[in-house]
Amino acid sequence: MPALKFSRMAALCFLFLPCMAHAADLLGYLTDADGRYAGPSVEDNIALMDTDKNGFADVFEVRVYLERLHGKGYEKELLDKMEASAKGQSCGTPFAKPIYH
Repeated sequence: MPALKFSRMAALCFLFLPCMAHAADLLGYLTDADGRYAGPSVEDNIALMDTDKNGFADVFEVRVYLERLHGKGYEKELLDKMEASAKGQSCGTPFAKPIYH
């Protein structure tokens, strides 16, 4: 039994080591020489998404931005649900479903 526990732990370590190395590279990229965060701010990212320049990024603008970065269909199910909610089409009651679908 102890060998089994060790092999599971070893497998987990081998799975996460590449991720940890990648995270360290990313952290090095996003920090300056003093170790302070130097990446884009939340405001910077929202400004990039806010195409109509109204001061906030709605779900429709977020989808366009994310699909531009990650490809068409990125997080489709989640963004579909968010867009349905934004359009007022997310009522979960059985009698409302024929109205929206």
